[in-house]
Amino acid sequence: MALNTTARPSVVGAAPRQRAGRTVVRRRLAKTGVLLGLVIGAVFAAGPVLWMLSSSFKSNTQIFELPPRLITDTFSFDAYVSIFTNPETVRFFINSYVVAGAVTILTLLVAIQAAYAFSRFEFRGKRIVNVIIVSVQAVPPITLLIPYFGLMVGLGLYNTYPGLIFTYMVFTLPYAIIMMTGYFNTLPKELDEAVRVDGAGSFTALWRVLVPISIPGIVSVGIYTFMIAWNEFLFALTLTRTIDMRTVPIGIQLLMGQHSYEWNQIMAMSILGSIPVLVLFLFFQRFFISGLTAGSVKS
Repeated sequence: MALNTTARPSVVGAAPRQRAGRTVVRRRLAKTGVLLGLVIGAVFAAGPVLWMLSSSFKSNTQIFELPPRLITDTFSFDAYVSIFTNPETVRFFINSYVVAGAVTILTLLVAIQAAYAFSRFEFRGKRIVNVIIVSVQAVPPITLLIPYFGLMVGLGLYNTYPGLIFTYMVFTLPYAIIMMTGYFNTLPKELDEAVRVDGAGSFTALWRVLVPISIPGIVSVGIYTFMIAWNEFLFALTLTRTIDMRTVPIGIQLLMGQHSYEWNQIMAMSILGSIPVLVLFLFFQRFFISGLTAGSVKS
């Protein structure tokens, strides 16, 4: 009996140690699984971009070498030189900057004022207008392709900057208004009431008080709007006819000839086309994330 009595504490003490050991092992396995998943995700996300960047510095024959090599012995800038020395490809970038920049500015101007009205005022038909905005956001763009083509031809805006700009705004405004309304809802109404007490109007309250403190929301909406306008392909292809009105996505498609593809130029132009959005996101990343978070919460 004495032997059994002295053996019990060691057995009882061993069970918690075993459970603690198993917990440590499970945590390590969980961390390893998470890291492995992140590595696999990074490879899938960054792999195509790295291959695109590498291919832009190769000739077409080097791109199809077997076995394929990510880093080649000789780097060639011929693809980039061909793009920058070709007036047509340069024009593609100019058109994209003009259209995307105009769409972003006009969308922000309209969305800020519309969102302020939805956030601060009650008016007849407010609920119906909200439903219409959400409904437009839910409509697949391809279903509006033929109607917009006929509308732009009828208005004389076919193959023009205003035709592309107004068309893109139809798809960027609903999201921008929804996000900015959500952001304004997080700001206390006492701010604009204090401005009115001082004798100023709603216009001053909006542009002098609310807009300066809403920079994160405005930046996030602006970046999203620019991305939509910069990357849009379907309407840019349908609503333009001449080379001097084509945008970057169409320019990339035009490098795919009937009998041969200029793969190195396609990759180079894709890299150059990705830079504006990447630069915007890197510079305004802090505002972008905080703006999306705040705009998604309604107080």
